[in-house]
Amino acid sequence: MSKAADPNQGGEPSPSRNIGKLRLPRVKGVDAARCVALLGMLAVNVLPAETFREEPTLTTLLLAGRASALFAVLAGVSLAFISGGRHRFRDRPLLVSKAGLAVRAVLVLCLGLGIAYADPGVAIILAYYGVMFLLAVPLLGLPPWALAALAVGFATVAPALLVGLQGRLPVLETVNPTVTDVVADPIGTAGLLTFTGFYPALPWMAYLCAGLAIGRLDLSSRRTAAWLLAGGILLAAAAWAVSAFLLGTGGGFDRLVASSPGDNPRDVKDVLIYGAGEGLPGRSWWWLAVTAPYSSMPPELLHTIGTSAAVLGLILLLGKTFDPIIGVLAPAGSMTLTLYSAHLLFMASGILGDRPFASLAVQSGAAVIFAVIWHSSRGKGPLEAALGAASGRVRTRVGTAGSGPS
Repeated sequence: MSKAADPNQGGEPSPSRNIGKLRLPRVKGVDAARCVALLGMLAVNVLPAETFREEPTLTTLLLAGRASALFAVLAGVSLAFISGGRHRFRDRPLLVSKAGLAVRAVLVLCLGLGIAYADPGVAIILAYYGVMFLLAVPLLGLPPWALAALAVGFATVAPALLVGLQGRLPVLETVNPTVTDVVADPIGTAGLLTFTGFYPALPWMAYLCAGLAIGRLDLSSRRTAAWLLAGGILLAAAAWAVSAFLLGTGGGFDRLVASSPGDNPRDVKDVLIYGAGEGLPGRSWWWLAVTAPYSSMPPELLHTIGTSAAVLGLILLLGKTFDPIIGVLAPAGSMTLTLYSAHLLFMASGILGDRPFASLAVQSGAAVIFAVIWHSSRGKGPLEAALGAASGRVRTRVGTAGSGPS
């Protein structure tokens, strides 16, 4: 792991050596992009969403919804790497990867449910991630075109279900479910994690599928990076333009105001700017035309897939030119589970709660410095090592279960 190599240029372990330990080297550019996503999520969680004039801050306008989407897309890229990269695994190696991912998914889900007891005051993505990883298990062996098609399908069909079933699904009155919620109301918790929560797993599978498809590309190629940058910008701009047309010329905004409780245009504008993390007001099908952060509607999902691809493409293009900077960011990107969990516990402590800019500086600086030191001396982050050990044991058992004497 100390050497950042391209997973698409050799480096693939031979199944005859140890099928239970099949994995590919990390890619520094992807890890650096993941660090950028993590820092963006920290900024959204820590900094104010609006100014004293009740206007959205630059953090809200640039990062709300986009940072977490980049995080999810890159998670999909990582899933592609653990299942073969460009040369996707088949047969026993693929089964090994699926088994390891299933174990990792359950552990991440449990971690998210456990950290929720600390009550950090922000929406925790980990439990939702665990569900997404479970849903991704059967998708690991699919080719890029099928993954891209699924990404479009999840980005269009799942939001339609979300709007159509609004008010008809069991609702759990919490943002961050705990183990207690799972025991007391398993159906409500499942509905929250898949449909009604802050990061609903079903529509967010569009991000994981898009990331899986991207991870099957040759990410060492500057041409691929350029296509990701250009294609991402075009997709993001097209989704935004279509939404703007439908809400403006198409009359969608007026329909949303008319269908919302209280008939207040300000309420709808607030959702469009700050997000719909607590649910969409009203049951109008016109919500399917919005790019509101965390709305999980088609234009928002496609727009943020585009911005995520563009950011990844840009970082990959700049990788060699800005290698020292990439080298500093990459260690933090390789242990985001540890750093994100530490961020949540820090938020729960209330330290520097009344000084958001100082809090962000302390958390970001500590995360990057800790990661550089830990990575150089120990390699994997603490939580990453623990999850890797647990999933590794299962991968080894599955890998050796079907092998007989050679």
